[in-house]
Amino acid sequence: MERNYDLDHSIEYNSIDDSIKEDTQMSRMRSLGNTGLFCPQIIYGTSYLGNLYRELSEVEKLSLMQEWFNVADGKVMIDSAGKYGAGLALEVIGQGLEKLCIDPSQVTISNKLGWYRVPLSSPEPTFEPGAWANLKYDAVQKISYNGILECWQQGCELLGGKYKPEIVSVHDPDEYLMAATDDKDRQKRMDEILGAYKALFKLKEKGEVKAVGIGSKDWLIIKELYEKMKFDWVMFANKFTVYHHPKAIVDFIVQLEKDGVGIINSAIFNAGFLTGGKYFDYRVVDSENPADRHLFAWREKFFAVCKKHNVSPGDACLKFALSAPQITAIAINPSKPHRMAHNKTVLNQEFPEAFWANLKSEKIIEVEYPYL
Repeated sequence: MERNYDLDHSIEYNSIDDSIKEDTQMSRMRSLGNTGLFCPQIIYGTSYLGNLYRELSEVEKLSLMQEWFNVADGKVMIDSAGKYGAGLALEVIGQGLEKLCIDPSQVTISNKLGWYRVPLSSPEPTFEPGAWANLKYDAVQKISYNGILECWQQGCELLGGKYKPEIVSVHDPDEYLMAATDDKDRQKRMDEILGAYKALFKLKEKGEVKAVGIGSKDWLIIKELYEKMKFDWVMFANKFTVYHHPKAIVDFIVQLEKDGVGIINSAIFNAGFLTGGKYFDYRVVDSENPADRHLFAWREKFFAVCKKHNVSPGDACLKFALSAPQITAIAINPSKPHRMAHNKTVLNQEFPEAFWANLKSEKIIEVEYPYL
């Protein structure tokens, strides 16, 4: 009897410990606006799982996915799209989570919709040629009421059925509008985007998804569409970084937060340029080109201040990206598992005030920026 008594108490205490652990984990999660969803500070992008630029092995892909959960304080959130490898990333996610024995309750999946897998009928895919390695399928764009529902259904099938996206959006509506040939064509494309969002909000009404949002590299497109409908969340790409954070965007972020909209910050390294890469906002830049020289001059000053204070440029970018209290989370796409634990450590550190003051004095960040 005594042994059973002890066993009963150990179960009770374990239950209490689990409850405390769960409460601690939840305290580290942030509310995604008024959606009722909570997400970690870091959301993981998944384009590498779709063979972006190079093909990772199955072992490498599984290692990346395993590390999401190894470093997590609670529920993991990932961001994917039918465009990533013409649906390959979604397939890898569904199969990988199954192999890792991940319960669906432990992961939140965001799927950006608008690209639909089709058979490959040419030597390489017709969308973004040169960007994807060793794909077996092509993808076509489908942005309309019915088209987006087809993308939604296919996305669920590619994930395998056990795991389902709770968060959805139309993928790169800014690029879709920029492809317009004239004002009439732009209006047609805008109507198609609005139709696609009507379908997504219908899915939300039916309880198929929990949140509908928008991601865009052009923040003015987010603003334009937000005047037509109220999103549950928005994702800025390239537009709220240590390099680029004008007052107009700060003011818009403040307004979104007041409206109960969740805010995610992505592409926080301006496509890698801020940490030494050759791409700036997805184009190759040249120090010999007069139009690009100001970028290199800025980066040289940025690197000098980082070196002076013994701060990694990448860590500075990461810390700045979450400096505005209105921002719920950042979305990053590490291709090496060890970076995930490092990034988490960086976000839990306090940087010297002198470092941020020096960045302001050198006009590397806006002097009037209020949160540092």
